[in-house]
Amino acid sequence: MLQAHALGHAFGRQCALDGVSLRMDSGDTLCVIGPNGSGKTTLFNTLSGQLQPQRGQVLFRGMALRGRRPDQIARLGLGRKFQVPSVFGTLSSLDNLLLARRAAGLPARPADVDTLLRDTGLAGRAQVPAGELSHGERQWLEIAMVTSQAPRLLLLDEPTAGMTQAETLATVALIRKLCQRDGIACIVVEHDMQFVAALESKVMVLADGRVIAQGAFDTVRQSAAVRQAYLGHDA
Repeated sequence: MLQAHALGHAFGRQCALDGVSLRMDSGDTLCVIGPNGSGKTTLFNTLSGQLQPQRGQVLFRGMALRGRRPDQIARLGLGRKFQVPSVFGTLSSLDNLLLARRAAGLPARPADVDTLLRDTGLAGRAQVPAGELSHGERQWLEIAMVTSQAPRLLLLDEPTAGMTQAETLATVALIRKLCQRDGIACIVVEHDMQFVAALESKVMVLADGRVIAQGAFDTVRQSAAVRQAYLGHDA
């Protein structure tokens, strides 16, 4: 579904991505972790079209993404949720979802989003203005809004930031359901190691724009290179 090969991007003399490659198939999950400034946001910006790679290429569903605008890439089925929820606070949860469907040119009836409301635990809050939801509920609503547009690949930027432990585990369950039931692939940038461990997905670790480790969470967290990147010394 997604193939990124040898991506490279620099801002002046600062190398943000240096030879990063990855592959995602239907239903796959991948957590991208790394210290601040490691290239995580630049990777997401490159995959979603906010930035054009200076080196390498991205193929999505067999199509090259170079030169395509973010809205064109979104219509191909790549959805992105940013770190800070951006919902319409005066509209109900239901209306936010219907608006997201209309923006994607999809049918927008309550029945079209009923499953998503139940998946996110918002069925009983469907008529509540989004501005009155808790922080965790707003995060779930935005995940539902992006998912309502029928993506094949989701990019989630710190979806559990500011969540309680219970909300974090509920988010893990939500992502697993979307991937396993609906076949959506999902790449998550996350700093919460509890979330990363609970998701039990493949993990990619970035540092200074390069992939320094990848594999199961229990494997990468024992890597000397990973400890060096996070702690600044061999721990």
